[in-house]
Amino acid sequence: MQENTLKPHGYRPRLIEGRLDSLMRGFGCVEITGPKWCGKTWTGLSRSASVSRLDMRADREAALVDPTLALLGDTPHLVDEWQEVPEVWDAARRFVDESGNRRGILLLTGSTGLKKRDRERVRHTGAGRIARLAMRPMSLPETGDSTGSVSLRALMEGSPLIPARTQGTVQDIARWCCRGGWPANLDVEDDVAMETAGQYIQSVLDVNVVEDGRSPELALSLLRALAMNASQAVTLKTLARDSGRGEGGVDTDTVASYVDLFNRLKLTEDLRGWEPPMRSKARVRVKPKRYFADPSLAAALLSATPIALLRDMQTLGLLFESLVIRDLRVFVSTFPGMGNAVYYYRDDKGLEVDAIVEHAGRWAAIEVKLSDTKADEAADSLKRLRRKVIANPAARGDEPAFLAVVVGRGDLAYRRDDGVLVIPVSLLGA
Repeated sequence: MQENTLKPHGYRPRLIEGRLDSLMRGFGCVEITGPKWCGKTWTGLSRSASVSRLDMRADREAALVDPTLALLGDTPHLVDEWQEVPEVWDAARRFVDESGNRRGILLLTGSTGLKKRDRERVRHTGAGRIARLAMRPMSLPETGDSTGSVSLRALMEGSPLIPARTQGTVQDIARWCCRGGWPANLDVEDDVAMETAGQYIQSVLDVNVVEDGRSPELALSLLRALAMNASQAVTLKTLARDSGRGEGGVDTDTVASYVDLFNRLKLTEDLRGWEPPMRSKARVRVKPKRYFADPSLAAALLSATPIALLRDMQTLGLLFESLVIRDLRVFVSTFPGMGNAVYYYRDDKGLEVDAIVEHAGRWAAIEVKLSDTKADEAADSLKRLRRKVIANPAARGDEPAFLAVVVGRGDLAYRRDDGVLVIPVSLLGA
């Protein structure tokens, strides 16, 4: 990738860059999606020679008149917030075709999915011309809070765990959950950093929710209900009840429409259930868990501070699980090929495992605990899952690539006598 002049001053490299470069070598255009403020534009600029910003009035109005005007500029050319003018998608696809299918000439970034009425304005899927890449807030290795010395991908591909030491504390976990992985929070004091998530939510309520014709008050009530049920497979009925609107105050269809809006805004992201074999219908029968894009969003909605969380270990544990799921999703997004994903597991016998990672046809199971003192309990659940998968002849289940307990407080990454790995989160990386 050639050096360009648009990389912002102070830009910190992101784990997703290697995957982005690979896709740019294979496709004419790459769309980078993700939550607001997660760094999509800066990462796109780091690979671009020119830019059109459709959140700016002049660029947007020009593109509304002629979508191809948004594509003018030296290549690679970035179109920021392309969904403001949905016709840009088809124009980008034609631009790639007319270029003789040159690679890496366009980048699109967007922080919201298209509204239903806008999807009709896009006539082509972009298959073969436009690749898609999901981006998320910074993981702990990207913010400098993890060494990243224990590679998830290496473990997935069969490499043994090399023991390593760190100094992780529960106090660190509480800080990280409240600060979040927002690039704007790098190198600023905690009290300043902790304003970001609240301002993010207020921006969504004041702008995106209103633009969608929804009630900011109801949206806030439902977001708080989601925060109260952080990391849970919460039902729409429970969200309606916990929104504080009273019995019959909001129907489940309305709740479903708001949850869909939150997902479309990349504010929340569902974690689907996992069940071998790969074609099992149980994958769609298990209710999804609902996570915020970053644990700091839930913390802000709960008015949580690090000090308050240290007095409420249950809530801190749920936010820590959200942090680990965020990081696992970031790591998996850097893996090549298809079939890379994070799920959770739950069966009708009460067995639950926090995260199942799939990569290159292999699977691994991970339990998340605040402290390494809970490793025995977590290891029991992991080994029960392994036995269930291996013993099921219909599933023809393969051995897991590994079983691991990811902990917040813990000094050592090591392999237990039963084969289960214990990995402090401050050592875990892509």
